[in-house]
Amino acid sequence: MLGFALNEEQKGVAEMVKDFGEREIYPTIKEYDRLHEMNPQALPRMAELGILGVNIPVRYGGQGFDYVTLGLVCEELERIDTTLRVVMSVHMGLNSMGLLQWGDEQQKMKFLKPQAKGEKYGAFALTEPGAGSDVAAIESTARRDGGDYIISGEKMWISLATTAHHFLWFARTDLNAEAPHKALSAFMVQDDMSGVTSGDIHGKLGVRAGSTGWVNCDNVRVPVRNRIGEEGEGFKIAMSCLDSGRFTVASGATGLIRASLEASINYANERQTFGKPIAQHQLIQQKIAWMQQWYDVSKLLYLKSGWMKNEGVRNTRETSMAKWYATDMSFKAAHEALQIHGAYGYSDEYDVERYLRNSRGAIIYEGTSEIHQLMQASYALGFRQDKHLRCELPAYDPELWGELE
Repeated sequence: MLGFALNEEQKGVAEMVKDFGEREIYPTIKEYDRLHEMNPQALPRMAELGILGVNIPVRYGGQGFDYVTLGLVCEELERIDTTLRVVMSVHMGLNSMGLLQWGDEQQKMKFLKPQAKGEKYGAFALTEPGAGSDVAAIESTARRDGGDYIISGEKMWISLATTAHHFLWFARTDLNAEAPHKALSAFMVQDDMSGVTSGDIHGKLGVRAGSTGWVNCDNVRVPVRNRIGEEGEGFKIAMSCLDSGRFTVASGATGLIRASLEASINYANERQTFGKPIAQHQLIQQKIAWMQQWYDVSKLLYLKSGWMKNEGVRNTRETSMAKWYATDMSFKAAHEALQIHGAYGYSDEYDVERYLRNSRGAIIYEGTSEIHQLMQASYALGFRQDKHLRCELPAYDPELWGELE
């Protein structure tokens, strides 16, 4: 039965992450946002605090907490700045949880364990210059050559492109497949392999205090043992990874709604017009009420998805709904917060300007809002039904996840 009460461990982790964000990230976030650079201490400190492996079993180097805790962590991180949650989306949701679901024991020890410890950072290399929502249009190729694959291709809009050590890379292994989505396979490409180059993208509207860039593979020789899953399973692996990534985006966007709400409440109680605080004006109250509603609904949606993950229940539809709703509402909340702040909200001296810029990207990545609308319609109309996967995301088992071996 679904319950809404958080246990003391979950609340304790959320409080720890909140304290970290407020003490160590928030004081300098405006500076790094203006510089378009990531705080160099952010990733090492997240690793030191165990955040980068929060919901990975202890035997694989993680902290052994559940999926709901991951959601709470992402909410607290994005309440401070979206770039912190993006780290969790790519390193944890898209890469590490993909390894947890699809990797064999050797791959988990080689790749997942150092990632969970924060010794290595993971990224997700799916999007290409000509392939975004249309994943089956990927042009990267992986040609078998004895005990290796030769990978060539370029990925674009990759978070942690110049920071990550391990890229979960998707490439076409069957150039003659009748169904394009059956031609893809997944590989773990390492940044120190010969032929791997990367660079940052500059001039982004938002998420400026983080790394987003391109990664190129030029005839990179990747051992067969680095292939994740079976040949031809790449599309299924990518979609299941997106389920986990979308969960982090939904919970993070909920944190951005909360940040907009808190900033608006504080400002509305301080700012006076016509002889009284603007909080006493009904149209301001209406905006505050909207934001409260959007926050409450978004949190319920991601908590439901997290609970389903804990139970080992497929949650593609529920996570899609959470991601769609929370990201759309985070943009609206940031817009209303800026409106409440008036001209001051248009200046980066106030946080709401950054919230508005940061919120816009999440409506695009991890499946555009339009893609999620189509998914939800297909579920409602009975056109879409989720099939069993060869490897399902493991249900949370507190005893098993807490064991060292």
